[in-house]
Amino acid sequence: MKFNNEFTLLLKARYPIIYINTIEEDRVEYLIRKNTKANLNRSVYTWDFVDGYTNNPNNENFAKRNPLQALELIEKLTSETPALFILKDFQKFLTDVSVARKLKNLIRILKLQPKTIIIVGSEITIPIELQDFITVLKFELPTSDEIQQELIRLFNSLKIETNTILIENLTRACQGLSLERIRRVLSKIIATYKIIDERSIQLVLDEKRQIISQTGILEYWSTTQNLTNIGGIENLKSWLKKRTSAFSQQASNYGLPVPRGLLLVGIQGTGKSLTAKVIANDWQLPLLKLDIGKLFGGIVGESESRLRQTIDVAEALSPCILWIDEIDKAFSNLDSRGDSGTSNRVLASFLTWLSEKSAAVFVVATANNVKNLPLEILRKGRFDEIFFLDLPIYEERIEIFKIHLKEFRPNIWELFDYEKLAKLSKLFSGAEIRQTIIDAMYLGFSEKREFTTEDIIICLNDVVPLAQLDEIKLKEFQQWALSGRIRLASK
Repeated sequence: MKFNNEFTLLLKARYPIIYINTIEEDRVEYLIRKNTKANLNRSVYTWDFVDGYTNNPNNENFAKRNPLQALELIEKLTSETPALFILKDFQKFLTDVSVARKLKNLIRILKLQPKTIIIVGSEITIPIELQDFITVLKFELPTSDEIQQELIRLFNSLKIETNTILIENLTRACQGLSLERIRRVLSKIIATYKIIDERSIQLVLDEKRQIISQTGILEYWSTTQNLTNIGGIENLKSWLKKRTSAFSQQASNYGLPVPRGLLLVGIQGTGKSLTAKVIANDWQLPLLKLDIGKLFGGIVGESESRLRQTIDVAEALSPCILWIDEIDKAFSNLDSRGDSGTSNRVLASFLTWLSEKSAAVFVVATANNVKNLPLEILRKGRFDEIFFLDLPIYEERIEIFKIHLKEFRPNIWELFDYEKLAKLSKLFSGAEIRQTIIDAMYLGFSEKREFTTEDIIICLNDVVPLAQLDEIKLKEFQQWALSGRIRLASK
């Protein structure tokens, strides 16, 4: 295990203070004790604010509610006693002057004696004066192998019969959950169904939704949309179909790198957001929507912290789709913002992650005006491809009318005059076509009859499409897209 190797190396190198960032206190303590017993032969002392030192009869409840006294025990032990001191939630006391000073004084002892302080906390908060002395070690959520081992152990202990396929599906569904959450959700499954089967996976996904909702920034979306729900954009559809199995084990065995993501730019209502939903459904991956406006907090450093939290959750739940809607609104006019450079720092962190991420998180970002985006986002390597979604042409409008009328009137959709409707809907986006059909339905409903082609034509004549309000800007946008700087979604 990577954590064990790094942890052992830091101990052997006499690093004085190791800060382990995790929400799984029990699991990290278990692994530390197991690793120490097997490789290092050190005594392990555990402290928390409420109970003081535990698991050691000579110092039971010592330094209870006293973080400064907890550090004094390190001095009291003889220099010949190799020891590890696990201090839980101790980061909350690092800003105390006496605690910080005591730690600095202890550094000299820790360098000479086989003693190491281990701070275990869910948040990384280290004062500037202690940053040179503390080494942060991230404790990752359990791997698929660890999850599978835990599931098999639980099934055996509960004497539950299962099969290999179910274990593999449950393991995949549980990725991104801590072992404690996995145990809790399995208890819920047994209480609900009295058995563990394919229905159990839905309860695991509900647990993931709970984690996502707690962030306040990410939202879990369920979708049933597929490629047949989108009219036109054949080039984009073809690109997506070739990558349907990109996250499979077969693709990995073939040597294919994990796809990074897409940037979809174009006119409003042309299906950019719908495409994100379609990708998640067709690839059978969870869809997380990032409200990028909520990243920006009022406290200095809070925005960067929220971005890190978002990335951690997305990577923990990978493979998944991360949908960022209207990214141009968040990162436009950065130089003119009076936020002390917060937006620039968030953008820099986000771009670094886009370029260097190794987790199976496929980012789908949408933008209505690509000219508002910083050039750094458009650079190759951030996304696999950038597609331009234009207003639908005549043939595409026929297809869009058919898709929506099949949905609303599956028994009589063939009775409509699609060619006439397509001719009269020039400059209409897909979203505007759909809304016009709905308006025609209201017209027929108000007169207590079935709506017809003529009703749709009446509604088309009543609507001024958004693109018609600023045709000069639209033509500039289309000419820029045709210049070869971007790939066209439609043929």
